[in-house]
Amino acid sequence: MSTMDETRDLLVEIGTEELPPTALLPLSTAFADALSAQFGEHALAHHAVEPFATPRRLALIVRRLASRQPDREHVRRGPAVKAAFDASGAPTKAALGFAQSCGIDVDALGREDNDKGSWLVHRSIQPGQSTAALLPDLVGAALSQLPIQKRMRWGDSDVTFVRPVHWICMRFGSEPVAGHVLEVPIGTQTRGHRFHHPESLTIGSPDDYAPALRAAYVEPSFDVRRSTIRDQVTALAASVGGTASIPQELLDEVTALCEWPVALLGHFDEAFLEVPAEALIETMQQHQKYFAVRSSDGALLPSFIAVSNIESREPDVVRAGNERVIRPRFSDARFFWEQDLRIALADRRPALERIVFQHKLGTVADKSRRVAALSRQIAGLLGYDAALAERSASLAKCDLVTAMVGEFAGLQGVMGRYYAARSGEPPCVADALEEQYLPRHAGDRLPTSDCGRVLALADKLDTLVGIFAIGERPTGVKDPYGLRRAAIGVLRILIETPMRLDLRLLLDESATAFPASIPAASAAEEAYAYIMERLPGYYADQGIEADAIEAVMAVDASAPSDFDRRVRAVTAFSGLDAAAALAAANKRIANILKKSETRVDGAELSETLLQADAERRLAADVARLREDIAPLIAAGDYREALKSLAGLRPDVDRFFDEVMVMAEDPRLRANRIALVQGVRKLFTSIADIGRLRIGEQG
Repeated sequence: MSTMDETRDLLVEIGTEELPPTALLPLSTAFADALSAQFGEHALAHHAVEPFATPRRLALIVRRLASRQPDREHVRRGPAVKAAFDASGAPTKAALGFAQSCGIDVDALGREDNDKGSWLVHRSIQPGQSTAALLPDLVGAALSQLPIQKRMRWGDSDVTFVRPVHWICMRFGSEPVAGHVLEVPIGTQTRGHRFHHPESLTIGSPDDYAPALRAAYVEPSFDVRRSTIRDQVTALAASVGGTASIPQELLDEVTALCEWPVALLGHFDEAFLEVPAEALIETMQQHQKYFAVRSSDGALLPSFIAVSNIESREPDVVRAGNERVIRPRFSDARFFWEQDLRIALADRRPALERIVFQHKLGTVADKSRRVAALSRQIAGLLGYDAALAERSASLAKCDLVTAMVGEFAGLQGVMGRYYAARSGEPPCVADALEEQYLPRHAGDRLPTSDCGRVLALADKLDTLVGIFAIGERPTGVKDPYGLRRAAIGVLRILIETPMRLDLRLLLDESATAFPASIPAASAAEEAYAYIMERLPGYYADQGIEADAIEAVMAVDASAPSDFDRRVRAVTAFSGLDAAAALAAANKRIANILKKSETRVDGAELSETLLQADAERRLAADVARLREDIAPLIAAGDYREALKSLAGLRPDVDRFFDEVMVMAEDPRLRANRIALVQGVRKLFTSIADIGRLRIGEQG
C-alpha cells in the first residue's frame, strides 16, 4: 500500500424525516463523539471530525481516517516448559497438543519467561481489517448510542431511531462503502432541498458533499446556518431602526428548522402594544418562532422577523401569511390580558387553596402562608418593611391562576408584576412578584428590590426545607423540584446582594412554619448541608481553590456572606510570602495538639514559665495581635486581619527552631502547648489555614 493510500476522508450521512429541532444539535454532537469513540476502540487513527446537521440529516466528514487497522501480534500461551518436555527432552502430549492446535510443529513454538516460570507460546500476526469492511457496524454502533428519549419503528422492521431513515450516503475517499446501516442499504446519493431541489444528488467524494448540497439549496453546516440567520435577522431589525432579540435557544431551534434560511420582516398592528411586551414576545417566540424587535430604548416595536425555509419568488405573499398568522395569536393574548385585569390580584388568593403544591406539603396557599411568615422574619432581621415583605409573599403565586399564565407558564412572576401594579400595590411589592424567581439559571441577575430579595430567599428556603422533610432529596439525575437551582440561588442572594444572615437560623425559622406532622426541624440541618455542598462548585467557577474553601469550612461560618469574606481573605493570604510557612506551622501545631496528652483548654499562659527568648517574643506577639485583630474580625475585615497575622512568621519560625514544645518538665510542656494553641486560635478565628496546600505537590 502506498503512503498516499494509507488514509482517506470519510463521509457519513444519515438521511431522515424531519428531526426534532431542539434535539438536532445535541444529536449531531453526540454522533461525532460516538463515531470517534468507535474508531478509537478499533485502533483506527483519524484527524478532525466535522459535523453537519439539518432537519433531514445527520452527517460527518472524518479527515484522514486510516484505511485499515494496524496488524496486531497475537500471543497464545501454552503449557509450562517443565510440563511440555519429559526427562529426555522429548515433547509431552501437552506440548504436541498445543502445537497441533496452533497448526505448527513443536520446534516452531517460542518461549516466554516471567517470574512464575517459563512457558511455550505461539506468536502470530493478526492482519488488521479494512476500514471499509468495518464501517457499517461502527456507524450502526455509534447511532445506537445517541441520546434518544423516544425511538421510532417504521415499516415492518424492528429497527428503531429518532425518526425513520430514508437514505444512507457514504464515501470513503472516492470509493463507495458496501453494506447496510439500520437495515437501509448504503449508497452514494443524498437529497437536496425538499422543494427547491427534490432530485437526488450523487456524491463523488467527501469534499464534494457540502458544495453539492449548497448548490441544491441546503446549507449542511449548523454553524453556518446559525450565523446566516443571526446576520439576516440583525440586518432586518436595523432596517426599521431596531435591534433584534435573539435568545440562543430560539436561534438554535430556528436553525434546526430550516435547511435554506431566508429571513423576512413582518409587521403587526400597533394597538397590540397595549398588551405587556413580554406576553407578545412569548407569543412570537414560543408559538411562531419569530424574533422580536426592540427600539433603542428597549420598547417593543410593531415588527417581527420570521425565518422561512424557502427562497420564495413572492416574498410579499410569505410575509403576509406570517402577519396573518400572528394576528389571532396576539388577539388571544390581548383577550387574556383584558380578562385578567377584571379581577384584582389579591382577590385571586382563595383560588390558590385549590392548587396543590405537593401532595404531602399542601396547597400553594399553604406554601404562601409559610413564605409570608418567613418573609416577615427576614425583613425584620434586615431592617426592611416587614409588612410589605409579608404582602409580597401573600400575593406571590396569585398570577398562577390567571388566564395569561395559564397559557404561557413562562410568564409567571412577570405577569404578577403587571397585575400587582394595575391593582395599586406598592412598587416594591409588584417588583418582588417577578424577582421571586431570580436567579432563574446560572449567571442570571439577582433581585434588586428589598421585597424581591426577601421573597426570593424565603420562597427557596421553604421549598428546600419542605422537600427534604418529605424525603425527596435530589439524585444524580433527578431533581424535579429544582433544589440545586434553589440552593445556588440562596447562596448567590446571601453572598452577592449581600445579606449578612445566618443560614442555619433561617432554615430553622422556615421549619417552624410546617405542621407537626412534617419533620421539618430535622430536615433543616440536612438542607443546610446540601446548600453548603454547593459552595465548592460556586467558587470553582470563580477560580478559587478548594483548599481555601476547606479552610473556612473547618470553622463556624454559617452566614454565607461572612463565609465569602473569609474565603476571599484566605485566597489573598495564600499569595503572601509568609503564607506557606504559616500554613505549615499551623498544620504542625494541629498535629501537636492532637497528639498531646496535656490538656490546656482554657488555661492561661504563664509568663514566668517562658524561658527562651523565642517563646517570650512569640507570646508577646500573640497578646498584641489578639488585641489588634479583634476589631477587624468584628468588622468582618478578615483580609486585613490575616495580613496582620502574616507578621507572625519570623517569630513562629524561630520558636520552632529553638524551642522544644514537648519538654520533659510537664509545667513547661503545658505552657508551651498553651502558647502554640494561642497561635492557632488567632488563625482559626478566621479559617484553619493549616489546611492550605500552598506549594504542595499534587
